[in-house]
Amino acid sequence: MHTLKINGKDLEVKVDHDTPLLWVIREVAGLTGTKFGCGKGLCGACTVHIDGKATRTCITPVGQAIDAEITTIEGLDPDGQHPVQKAWVEEQVPQCGYCQSGQIMQASSFLAENKNPSDSQIVDAMTGNLCRCMAYNRIKKAVRRASDEMKG
Repeated sequence: MHTLKINGKDLEVKVDHDTPLLWVIREVAGLTGTKFGCGKGLCGACTVHIDGKATRTCITPVGQAIDAEITTIEGLDPDGQHPVQKAWVEEQVPQCGYCQSGQIMQASSFLAENKNPSDSQIVDAMTGNLCRCMAYNRIKKAVRRASDEMKG
């Protein structure tokens, strides 16, 4: 039995230590905003925050998340008012939307550490989060917009 803290709530789970965290988030906790993409940590669809750091949950075993604060897209801001969430809507980023929760979680973790990034830093930070709809220009604009809002 393991206890995980997801979006500020303790969740007791009975899974093997090496079970991918993604499956606990989706199947046990019922938080389906975190998506399965590649299963190898290459696409970013499964990105959440673990202690504030963007982390690929498809390759992160549950054992590595014990005693950590896990934040999913549902917990970033339940009302959708995080600057990155608002920028995503204002810039009309999503097309199919499948990768967007991972994109938002990557961007919000990045902006928590770098409130005034250059365009090349944004591109570097978001590399590895793949979008099959090719919305990369809108993603970059949204990250820039969120950065501007976070700076005040």
